[in-house]
Amino acid sequence: MLTEESNLYIIIGMQQYTLAKLACLTLGAIASLSAQDLTITNARIIVANGTVIEHGSIVVRAGKIASVEPGGPAAASGRETNIKTIDAKGMTAMPGFIDAHKHINTGPDEKAQMQALLEAGYTTILSGGGPADGNITLRDHIEKGLINGPRIIPSGSLRLNQNTPDTARAEIRKMAAQGIKFTGEIGLTPEPGPTEKEKEVLRAVVDEAKKVGILVQVHAVSSPAMVAAVDAGVPLLVHLPNKDWVSREDAKKVAAAGVKVLATIGFGAPVFGVFADDNKPRFRNGKPWPESIDGGVRLGEEAGYMPVNARTVWDAGVVLGYCTDTTYEPKAGLEHELKSFNLMFSMQDLIKLMGPNTASYIQMSDQLGTLEPGKLADLILLDGNPLEGYWNWLKTKVVVKGGVIVVDKR
Repeated sequence: MLTEESNLYIIIGMQQYTLAKLACLTLGAIASLSAQDLTITNARIIVANGTVIEHGSIVVRAGKIASVEPGGPAAASGRETNIKTIDAKGMTAMPGFIDAHKHINTGPDEKAQMQALLEAGYTTILSGGGPADGNITLRDHIEKGLINGPRIIPSGSLRLNQNTPDTARAEIRKMAAQGIKFTGEIGLTPEPGPTEKEKEVLRAVVDEAKKVGILVQVHAVSSPAMVAAVDAGVPLLVHLPNKDWVSREDAKKVAAAGVKVLATIGFGAPVFGVFADDNKPRFRNGKPWPESIDGGVRLGEEAGYMPVNARTVWDAGVVLGYCTDTTYEPKAGLEHELKSFNLMFSMQDLIKLMGPNTASYIQMSDQLGTLEPGKLADLILLDGNPLEGYWNWLKTKVVVKGGVIVVDKR
């Protein structure tokens, strides 16, 4: 005869079995979704290696691009019962956007923020800094399917003026133990230039980072700071100088050292319609332009330095990549950067800059940046031709990340 206690155990056991079964079904559904094959037809394809296919198809298998070719696909993409087909109807396929320097972190608004990034076309974000633990938590929330979002690459912050060479080395080792591969932006005094202490600590950081496999990113916004970073062996600069003009000689020095640079080209340019529709120019912090730019120094000349310096380093052969840095709405940030680039760069330049160059900056050239077989299936479908103008880059309708459709606004 079953006692009351026995009945309780049976009920608990059945509940545990049911929960386990539901968990298996849920995991199975997620696995099925991630493994689902995909075919995109009738698309203009911006391969981003210099090739444009006016009418072609893309086949995705197991999260990677299997083929990109003119016309229809040569063969069905996988099992007939597990194929998703998108008729692009003349839309343009191009690599998903990568923002290689944006300040993000976990928090109460992360779900909405990450969704907005996806809808703007971003599939990969390299964190600009902040607490490494928060970066890792945000990444894990997305990877575990708790929220929808781009691929997150965490970074760890480090301040030169708050460290000695020895303590800075210890901070780098701590990041490595956490699995961090990039430092956040490490600030160097722009004017009159970095201090000797900063240079000494930075050299220690670079040396230790090489030992443990971390890439050092430096915030160098003047030519003296940029040159000091290059001399210290820094591989990555998160900003172009916005305090002065970059000379051709300095640009060639950066190129010869193999240092990669991010543009953040819209720094200093006034923003309209982002914070309020009153036709008043604002800086990217929402305060009046130009007075709020670093205390109003030079009253907005930064808006001119950035586009010209970007072209100078580009022409010198520097690998120039893309980032926004801003914290306002992702589509608005994208538009602001693209408008600023439009002063100095062609659409073909932008495709290279935002695709293969930015993938190279984040050390993922073998996986991202172009739509070629073997690479991760990170792509977007735009309702327009991006070669006709930057405004068509703002018309994302479908976003695919790792072969999974994460946004569909058709």
